[in-house]
Amino acid sequence: MSDTVKYVLDESRIPKAWYNLVADLPRPPEPVLHPGTHQPIGPGDLAPLFPMALIQQEVSAERYIEIPGPVRDVYRQWRPSPLYRARRLERALDTPARIYYKYEGVSPAGSHKPNTAVPQAFYNKEEGVRRLATETGAGQWGSALAYAGAVFGLQVDVFMVKVSFQQKPYRKALMETWGARCVASPSTETNAGRQILAQFPESNGSLGIAISEAVEVAAQRDDTKYALGSVLNHVLMHQTIIGEEAIAQLEMADDYPDIVVGCTGGGSNFAGIAFPFIGAELRGGRKVSVVACEPAACPSLTRGKYAYDFGDTGHLTPLVKMHTLGSTFIPPGFHAGGLRYHGMAPLVSLTQELGLIQSRAYTQTKCFEAGVQFARTEGILPAPEANHAVRGAIDEALRCKAEGVSRAILFNLCGHGHFDMQAYMDYFAGKLEDRAYDEAALAESLAGLPDLAA
Repeated sequence: MSDTVKYVLDESRIPKAWYNLVADLPRPPEPVLHPGTHQPIGPGDLAPLFPMALIQQEVSAERYIEIPGPVRDVYRQWRPSPLYRARRLERALDTPARIYYKYEGVSPAGSHKPNTAVPQAFYNKEEGVRRLATETGAGQWGSALAYAGAVFGLQVDVFMVKVSFQQKPYRKALMETWGARCVASPSTETNAGRQILAQFPESNGSLGIAISEAVEVAAQRDDTKYALGSVLNHVLMHQTIIGEEAIAQLEMADDYPDIVVGCTGGGSNFAGIAFPFIGAELRGGRKVSVVACEPAACPSLTRGKYAYDFGDTGHLTPLVKMHTLGSTFIPPGFHAGGLRYHGMAPLVSLTQELGLIQSRAYTQTKCFEAGVQFARTEGILPAPEANHAVRGAIDEALRCKAEGVSRAILFNLCGHGHFDMQAYMDYFAGKLEDRAYDEAALAESLAGLPDLAA
C-alpha cells in the first residue's frame, strides 16, 4: 500500500453549519460577568466590541449555527482541508497505532485561524463596521484576520506580542501585504501599553497585554470593533468545521479515533478538532480519549486555577470562568507564541472539569524533537504550536507500542512552520532552552484573582 494516504472531500461537502458543544453538555457554562458590577452581562454590554450576530452566537445553546453563503464561498479556497494517514511516522515509531492528522496549514494564512477570521470579518462588514482591532501571539491570528479584512474590505490593526514581533518578522510582512497595520505590544499607542512600559520598560509582552490594547482601541472608536482569535464560544464554534470534516473523512477511511489530540493555548484549534467528537460521545456515540497538549512554560490547564478571571492584563474585558494562571501572569519568551496565554477557553476548561478531556504539559525542546521527526517522515514542517500536538500523538502511539494495542489516533496539525525557521535554526544549533516560569510570580498572579464567589 502507498505510504501517502490522503482523504479529500469534494468542496460540496464543506459543512453547512458550525457545531455548538453547549447544546450537548450536561450543564451550561458559567455566566460571563461584568467587570465592574460582577453581574451577568447582557448583549448590550458586548455591543461596543462585537457585532450582534457574533454576540448571539456567543450566548447560543443551539446545536448547529448555519454558515452564511459568502463565508462558505471564501472557505472553498482551501476547504475541505485534507486528512492524512501518517504511515511513514507509524513505521518510524514501529507502532501498531493508526495515526491520522488533519492538516490546516493549507489555508492562505497557513493555519486554522481563517476558519473564524473569515466569518468574524463577514459579520462585522454586514453591520457596517469599517475597522477591526485585534491582538496576535505568534502571528497566525493576525495574519488570518489581515487576510479576512482584505477579502471584505476592512482595515485591520494588529497588536503583536513584542517577543514574537521580534522573533517572527515575516509574519508582520505577511499582515502588511494583506493591508493590515502591525504594532509591537506593549506599545505607546494605548493607556494599557503605556502603563505596562512604565512599570516594565523591557517587557516582552503577552497575549493578555495585547488584548488590553486592542480592546481599548475598539472601545474608543465608533467605527471599530474587536476581533478575538480564540477563547470565546463563537470562535471555538467556527473552528468545529475541522472536526466535522474529519468525521466524514474518517468514514472514508472506515475508521474512528480512539484518541483525539490537539495543542492548547486559548483553545480554538483544540476545540475545532475535539468538540464534534466529544459531542457525538455525549449523544450516545463512541467514547473517545481526548488529550489537550499545552506548553510547560504556560500551563493553564495543568497548573491553572478554575476561577473567574479577566481575559486581559489591563482588566478591560468581562470576567469568565476558566482555567487561569492569573491575568498578570507573563510567561517566558518561548517560541510557541500562540500558546502564551494566561487562560484557557471557558468551554475547554469546563470539559476538563467534567472529565471529558485530559491535559498534559510539554517542554519546547521535546516538542521540537517531535516536530523534526514528523517533518522527516511526513514532509510537513509543523508550527511550534502544532509541535505540541505532534508530541502528544507520538507519545500516544508509543504507548500503543508498549501495550501492544492498535488504536486510532487523530490530531490536528493546525499550521505549518514556514515563518518559524529561526526557532528551528535555534533548535538545531542547541540554543533552544526549556524556559521555566517563575513560581513566585505565578503564586502572586493567582493570589490576585478577582474576589468572587466560586
